[in-house]
Order: sequence, then C-alpha cells, then structure tokens
Amino acid sequence: MISLSIETLGLFALVGLLAGVVDAIAGGGGLVTVPALLLGGLDPVSAVATNKLQGTIGTAAATARFAKAGMLEMRSRTLWLQAGLAFAGAVLGSALVSFAPVEAMRTALPFLLVAVALYFAFGPALADLDGRARMTPLAFALGVAAPIGVYDGVFGPGAGSFYMIALVALAGLGAVKAVARTKLLNLSSNLAGLIVFILAGHVVWSAGLAMAAGTLVGARLGAGLALKHGVRLVRPLVIVVALALAARLMFDSGHPVGSAFWAAVSAR
Repeated sequence: MISLSIETLGLFALVGLLAGVVDAIAGGGGLVTVPALLLGGLDPVSAVATNKLQGTIGTAAATARFAKAGMLEMRSRTLWLQAGLAFAGAVLGSALVSFAPVEAMRTALPFLLVAVALYFAFGPALADLDGRARMTPLAFALGVAAPIGVYDGVFGPGAGSFYMIALVALAGLGAVKAVARTKLLNLSSNLAGLIVFILAGHVVWSAGLAMAAGTLVGARLGAGLALKHGVRLVRPLVIVVALALAARLMFDSGHPVGSAFWAAVSAR
C-alpha cells in the first residue's frame, strides 16, 4: 500500500485539471499525469495503471459533454461498432503485452507523432464541417479502430492522436466531431486497459481518484472550449501536443535518439 499526503493528493487534483483540459481537446494528457504520478512516489507500473483510472474518468466526462452538445450520434450503430472494436482491440493488446515488440514501438512512435503534427500543419485544411469518407464504417472499425485499440492496450501514448488523424483523413469527420469521437474511442480502449490493471491490482485508488476529481472539471472545460472555438483551437493544439509527446519520448534516455543525445552531452 502507498501512503500519500493530503498535499500530494491536492497536487494530483490540480495536475488532473490541467491534463483534463488538454486531453479533452487534443489528447496527450498523460504527458502531464504520468510524470506527476512518478514524482509522487508511484512505481512505473502503478503510475501507468493509475493514469488509466483518471484517464477513463476524464474521457467519460468529455464524451458526455460532446454527446450533450449533439456531436456524437449516440443511437448510431456505426459509432458503437467502432467503440466496441476499440475496446476489444485494447483487451487483446493487454493480453499480448508480454509478446509485443514494445521497444520497436517506443523507437518508431516519436517519428509517427511528428508525421501526425506535419499532417495537421501542412495537410488538407481542417474544417468544422464533415468531408468525404474514404473508408466504409465497417472497414474503419475493423482496419483502424480495432488496431489502434490493440496499440492502446499494448503501449498507449499517442493513441488519441492516431484516432484523431484517422477520423479526419479516413472517416471524413470535421474537427469537433473528430475530437468527440476520439474521446469515445479513447474511453473504450482506456476502459479495457483499466479493467486489466484493476484485476492485476496495480491501481493506486487514492491517487487515481484525486487526479480524476481534477480531470472531471478539466475535461468539461476542455470540451466546452473545443465546442466554442472549433478548428481554430483544435488544429494548433493537436500539433503542439503531438510534437511535445514526440519530443518527450524521443529524448528519453531509453530511446536511441535520446541515448545518443545524452551521451554526447555527458561527453562534453
């Protein structure tokens, strides 16, 4: 059992508030929450597991806010098919985590996130209105939502960015609708991972619930900002978050680029 002070739990709530705002709009809240949990005294596995708790609660709050605003067609079979396959993929990914090439994913991920940022920066103009879908709903569910769900169950960072770019580029959704559906798909894959971590006993409930209290408020604020400002806010924030997450992962000492960089710094 980990004993945490009231002050630490209060700081977790504040961190959750900030992460909830960012995560509701562009994803990447884990950039803030996981390091905070590690600094608060949690071991890496517990930090990732506890982050799933606050992340699931935050994405649920953001999803509810978007649904209330009419950005999610809650009676759509397509919507629930995609969410269901994202959930199933995450369950499969969690079960296969011991066999997955996690180090290869860790090496490739920053470059993929830079590509996501470049797409949103220089690709087709992001609009608030829907465009032309390039895949049928079933093909998208099987070929995109499920594989990203598997990735989220195995590894996780950047899953929201991948959902977002796929919904814009392949499903033809406008900016705010893409953010809204990303939250639902993220909720599905987060929930699957959370269930696995709860069954394994890795979640630190006091830390997770304290952070989730802030995340609930932040998620509603972030969703409201996305609904109010649309593409003007979503596009730059997605770019910034993708690049920040890429830099965070690339310059970690465990990444080949980071390892070479820090070795060069130490040699001076």
